[in-house]
Amino acid sequence: MELNIQDIQKVIPHRFPFLLIDKVLDLRPNEKLVALKNVSVNEPYFVGHFPDEKVMPGVLIIEAMAQAACIYFYYSKNCQGKNLIYYLARVEAKFKSPVIPGDQLKIEVTTVKLLARAGFLKTQAFVNDKVVAEAEIGFGVKEV
Repeated sequence: MELNIQDIQKVIPHRFPFLLIDKVLDLRPNEKLVALKNVSVNEPYFVGHFPDEKVMPGVLIIEAMAQAACIYFYYSKNCQGKNLIYYLARVEAKFKSPVIPGDQLKIEVTTVKLLARAGFLKTQAFVNDKVVAEAEIGFGVKEV
């Protein structure tokens, strides 16, 4: 299954400039999600984050992976129709290469453990099929 930006906005509460998932390319609940973040030179954080050598902040790469993980949780736990908010609880991350303007960040999410109100997921971020970051992400979920 694919999701466009309108579909994504129905699942997670984030909006510009903090919505960091542009499209879901492949979603197989309880199996795998593949999402896309297009990194544009027009991103507001590039104004102040190494302005002479623009690099996407690692914390925002983690945030993009966490947003993808929340979308995966939503469909894997069959939460359609519920208004959920997700609270980041745990991150164990490694960064391997910088992400720069013009890159397409492809994010893959798989299950470590899914509970009724929490998710523990493995995420990897790729640029041109090369792993640039990976993280195990844990979060809690609340219905609002």
